[in-house]
Amino acid sequence: MAPRVEPVSSDETLPARVDVVIIGGGIIGTSAALYLAKKGVSVALCEKGHIAGEQSSRNWGWCRKMKRDPREIPLAIESLRLWGEMNLEVQGETGFRVCGIGYFFADRASMDAHEAWLDHARPYQLDSRMLSSAEAAELIPGSTKQWAGAMLTPSDGRAEPQKAAPAIAGGARHHGAHVLTNCAVRGIETSGGRVAAVVTERGRIACGSIVLAGGAWSSLFAGSLGLRLPQLKVRSSVMRTEPLEGGPDISAAANGWGFRKRMDGGYNISQSGESVAEIVPDMLRFAREFMPAARLKSQKLRYRVSARSWQEFRTPRRWALDEPSPFEAVRTLDPEPYQPILDAAQKNIAETFPVFARAKIAERWAGMIDVTPDVIPVISPVDTLPGFFIATGFSGHGFGVGPGAGRLVADLVTGDGPVIDPAPFRFSRFTDGTKPEPYPLAL
Repeated sequence: MAPRVEPVSSDETLPARVDVVIIGGGIIGTSAALYLAKKGVSVALCEKGHIAGEQSSRNWGWCRKMKRDPREIPLAIESLRLWGEMNLEVQGETGFRVCGIGYFFADRASMDAHEAWLDHARPYQLDSRMLSSAEAAELIPGSTKQWAGAMLTPSDGRAEPQKAAPAIAGGARHHGAHVLTNCAVRGIETSGGRVAAVVTERGRIACGSIVLAGGAWSSLFAGSLGLRLPQLKVRSSVMRTEPLEGGPDISAAANGWGFRKRMDGGYNISQSGESVAEIVPDMLRFAREFMPAARLKSQKLRYRVSARSWQEFRTPRRWALDEPSPFEAVRTLDPEPYQPILDAAQKNIAETFPVFARAKIAERWAGMIDVTPDVIPVISPVDTLPGFFIATGFSGHGFGVGPGAGRLVADLVTGDGPVIDPAPFRFSRFTDGTKPEPYPLAL
């Protein structure tokens, strides 16, 4: 069952020309549209289904700086700053609130492994800190377990995935952006070696720049242009409860569970780091690049053959622009949740916090996370195709860093000084000899 997302209406008329076309209406695409439109750039946001229909509405809803890959910390800092002003910015409700996020540890070895991350955070003067056993117990009362300690970042927060990207899309529209739903982009046209237009199922839009923010679909789209974008899909399962009184306000995770309180008084619950990888052709195509990440995550990644596996074997890699594309054949990726992961999470959290034993599960769903070999995103121009930019591969971190990523995209497209150093997120790292080095704590 897919979560219910705030609806966003589509513009009825396709613009003949804009400065920038954004492909994908998730948290990255809508944020990029907002910050480009604020710069006075004309934008068309094209989404094949509905806004935030896929992983942008299916994630936990965490917005955190803590435990980020060191290369992502500046992006996370900027994103939390932008989240803090987003409701006012878009004149809408994203659900963002500062609540604090904590990771709880059952043993000293786990604490030591996470404490090393503080060395990376220290230059940024974050408020992240380690807590003693007594402090951990005080932070999250009602636990049946004796914690060795915890790591806390009080300034981290939460937002509502079913509200945020739609509200941001509304803000982009207020600043002049065109928002087009059920409008798949089939491909692009070039002129003089650079992008000149996109071809959608509804017609052609001339443009000077294109941003591919297609989430789990980005590798397929890039491949149709002859660009090799190593990216895989990982299925993440989540459930939500009915409103529950007496539960914690903080967002938290430990081995075997994780949760976030919702605006409606219920909770999103899942298992921290547990996910499923469908065996698909891209798994063979990109096997070498993903080997380091697969080794690090071997204990928490479950490989499965599913209906999606067979569908991807049959999906064409190229198609004519005057015929329906794979993006029209599947408007929204809506995978089945993996019940064993959610059943275990429900059992674990009820054993740890008796208050959750009386929680009633209202919905279960799953989404497809777009993962790169080094588990950090691509936010970058493509040097071999002037005017083409990629913003994808956020590896499960996209919702929290979405605003900062959108701001960075806007800076790169317009040639303005980038809000943070974009070098770690360059597309060319997959071809310049850089070895993929995932940060273990970010997996």
